[in-house]
Amino acid sequence: MTQSREEEFARDAAGVAQEQRDIQSKIDAKEHRSFESKDGEDKPPQTGAREYPVPPLPEQHQAKPGIEAKLEPAPMYDAPFYKGSDKLKDRAALITGADSGIGRAVAVLFAREGADVAIAYLDEHEDAEETRRAVEKEGRKAILLPGNVADPAYAEHAVRKTLEAFGRLDVLVSNAAFQEHVPEFEDLTPEQFDKTLKTNLYGYYYLAKAAVPHMKPGASIIATGSVVGLLGNKQLLDYGTTKGGIHAFSRSLATHLAPRGIRVNVVAPGPVWTPLNPADRQAEQVAKFGAQTPMKRPAQPEEIAPAFVFLASPQTSSYITGEILPIIGGYSGG
Repeated sequence: MTQSREEEFARDAAGVAQEQRDIQSKIDAKEHRSFESKDGEDKPPQTGAREYPVPPLPEQHQAKPGIEAKLEPAPMYDAPFYKGSDKLKDRAALITGADSGIGRAVAVLFAREGADVAIAYLDEHEDAEETRRAVEKEGRKAILLPGNVADPAYAEHAVRKTLEAFGRLDVLVSNAAFQEHVPEFEDLTPEQFDKTLKTNLYGYYYLAKAAVPHMKPGASIIATGSVVGLLGNKQLLDYGTTKGGIHAFSRSLATHLAPRGIRVNVVAPGPVWTPLNPADRQAEQVAKFGAQTPMKRPAQPEEIAPAFVFLASPQTSSYITGEILPIIGGYSGG
């Protein structure tokens, strides 16, 4: 792969990010929402190893694809109370969308469990560098792979670079996603529908297709699904379609790859405090993000990442494949 080809991937990724912002701007221009806080709400429960932020959160709205370094409060990804135990010792993982949010938290815990990590991302270079530093702080190797997951050539490139850097590929995490809500069905343009499917569903397919020939028995594929793919969402029609597709594709791929000793599973989170949602919703809605769950708050990335460790490690999930693991704070859609 020549340097000019890598520069081409980077230029393409920057163009895709601009396309995402163009889709977002049409919705932003139309929306004029009202927001009122409610008095007398119950104090949100705290169930974790440390206290997590609860709504109301600071009002904020970002241009896509969203930058974690600008998010307030900063998402909690480092899981200081999580102790590694070599569940992924000397393995290699390729994680898409690993610059921020869930992807970053997964990268950190994979490294803490002994894995080297290829950090695939669009063009959020500052965030990606922070993820690399966090992985290296855990004593493992990391490489950065900017590019567009919807490009099959990039998928081949990312897998090849992972193999060159680490000599193996044991875990593929398909986590990259595009999300933009629509107030009315008429606002869902063919361009947005296509962008969402190409990023979320085709991207998963391209990466899996490139990775599987190099994966050996005991390897694992994990996709990030969503509660939206389980319960639906009236303003996330295209996003919900892709997440439901990811669930179905993973179940089918799991049965197909079982004879080869490759397990395939899905983690389906509810609301999680990452750049994805402030880069979608208006600032007033972001302030109450996650308040509709029984936990009355969004999850933090470090609360989701251990599920990926569980599903990636043959020590903990050798008999688990084709499953969808919801982590949705008790939310039932009611």
